[in-house]
Amino acid sequence: MERNIGLMDPRYNDDVDKITGYRTDTLLCMPIHNADDEVVAVAQVINKAGAQEGFSKEDEKLLGTYLTFCGIAIHNAQIFEAYSKEYERNKALLEVVHDLFEEQTSVENVILKIMQRAQSLLKCERCSVLLRDGSSETSFKKVFDLAYPLRNGQNCQRRRLLTPTSPDLRNSSFFRSNPAFVFTSSDNMSNYQLGNKIAELVLVTGETINIADAHQDSRFDPNSDGESGFHTRSILCKPIRNRDNQTIGVAQVMNRIDGHSFDDHDDQLFEAFTIFCGLGINNCLLYEEIAVASAKQMVALEVLSYHGTVTAEDVVKLKSRKVADADDWKLDSFNFNDFSLTSDDMLLAAVRIFKDLGFKRTFRIDTEMLCRWILTVRKNYRNVAYHNWRHAFNVCQFMFATLKMSGVRRHISDKESLALVVACLCHDLDHRGTNNAFQQKTSSALAQLYGTKATLEHHHFNHAVMILNSESHNIFGNFNSEEYSEVINLLKDAILATDLSRHIQVRDKFFAMVDSGMKNWDDRESRDILRSILMTTCDVAAITKPWEIQRKVADLVMTEFFDQGDKERNELKIQPQACMDREKQDELPKLQLGWIDGICLPLYKALSNLDASFKPLFDGVLKNRSCWEVLDAERLAKDAAMHTEV
Repeated sequence: MERNIGLMDPRYNDDVDKITGYRTDTLLCMPIHNADDEVVAVAQVINKAGAQEGFSKEDEKLLGTYLTFCGIAIHNAQIFEAYSKEYERNKALLEVVHDLFEEQTSVENVILKIMQRAQSLLKCERCSVLLRDGSSETSFKKVFDLAYPLRNGQNCQRRRLLTPTSPDLRNSSFFRSNPAFVFTSSDNMSNYQLGNKIAELVLVTGETINIADAHQDSRFDPNSDGESGFHTRSILCKPIRNRDNQTIGVAQVMNRIDGHSFDDHDDQLFEAFTIFCGLGINNCLLYEEIAVASAKQMVALEVLSYHGTVTAEDVVKLKSRKVADADDWKLDSFNFNDFSLTSDDMLLAAVRIFKDLGFKRTFRIDTEMLCRWILTVRKNYRNVAYHNWRHAFNVCQFMFATLKMSGVRRHISDKESLALVVACLCHDLDHRGTNNAFQQKTSSALAQLYGTKATLEHHHFNHAVMILNSESHNIFGNFNSEEYSEVINLLKDAILATDLSRHIQVRDKFFAMVDSGMKNWDDRESRDILRSILMTTCDVAAITKPWEIQRKVADLVMTEFFDQGDKERNELKIQPQACMDREKQDELPKLQLGWIDGICLPLYKALSNLDASFKPLFDGVLKNRSCWEVLDAERLAKDAAMHTEV
């Protein structure tokens, strides 16, 4: 305690008086103690009125008594403030728990809610969550950033979505501007600027980083603030761990709104949020696993309820029948009549194809097992208008003719040829008569199981593997583990190649190879492209057949399309595409011309340039195009006549 300090006292600094313009003559200064006799504050009174000698002993006693009550009041206020903070903290954490139980279907939604809670309670300008890429120790696969920029003193939230391929993202810092980002990519996110690299450091070390002044810390890159206009002051960054205590991501907050750095209370609170974030992510992943498992079960039950296994009597019967020569059925002809064989004859013809290509001998395939496998494959095709057992066999027959009549077989191995033939027979297994887009529109079990890309093709492949894994069906059984893995991968690539969107992706490369006069197709990439092109060649080969066959196939395709269009109009209440709209069936010639010009002519022209034996196919497409052109002209003339009458 000091009293009666004034201008003449050497301990007094008169700079304050100079600033305030107030003259200090006497001063009484005393400490304020709390209940534990700790000094929590200091009080001072200046210039006692009406007393020349300054403050007396009685003044000191009176002020001391008063400050005792002040100490109690300050102590109580501090307790209340701590209680209020704890109450708000517990309330926020309870709300986070509520959010976790309310939302378990989306990782993005869970993280966003937790970030909003954290940012609100910690009162910071930015909150971010970065999820680790499981294939890398130092990179991220998803990044979420939430910011509340200040505008005229008011907080306002904005969000937008950027993809990792966005040019402005590639050239920018990690936190580029104010909105909330969500990146999703299988690319290595470390290829993009991730700002100050502090997040990566926390990911690697698993340790918390708390920086009071970012621009004074060597780990912070000031350029990360350069483009965005966002000024980073303080950073609190923590690891996110899963239930096994493995670091699965990083969470960080930046810039307390009051300008202070993050203290111990913030650290503890943010620690709780990272724990809940880990729990939320874990719950969502478990939910996704359960959803996938449920979808698998639904698909399996659906398949089992429709399909069965062939009987031993059926196998014996097929095995005992005489297999005619390929010439008797014209199997090695590109002009094979797709409707010339019965369903049972196609079984025998498939056996003949395996024999004549040398597969039974080369790969030691047992005849009884081959018969059982072919019978089961047929049984696993549904009774739909076009994508049925007959279509599968016709595609296989065309592949047989291609391997026998052209020179492409010298570019691919026997194992690749086997995979192609098997893929042709299996490429539409369990087809439901509806396309991939329909699976997505109806959120079918297949769409839930396989996702949005090549939904049906993935199902066809998995169904083929299921048959191979059935007892006494594995025609690849004599391969060693390495060879078996190779042929399964070849089978998968071949079946997925029948997805037209995949064909669009590879055909330009094929066209460029052919145009360059390329003769050597021995490298892996070239053979992969060639096999993919051959699958599409055989899958759409009906367009090359004589007109009678082509027209009949087109009618079957349109029957299937119209059935899907009816479902879309009547069940989904949406307008079907023109090619599936029964009310626009008179436009079939126009649609066929678009199909021929867009897909078929470029494909078969390139094939004929590659190998002269494919020239008849290109000529067949041109002849059929002329026929469709005539029908389209008749349609236009009819429409014109009707318009004239009106």
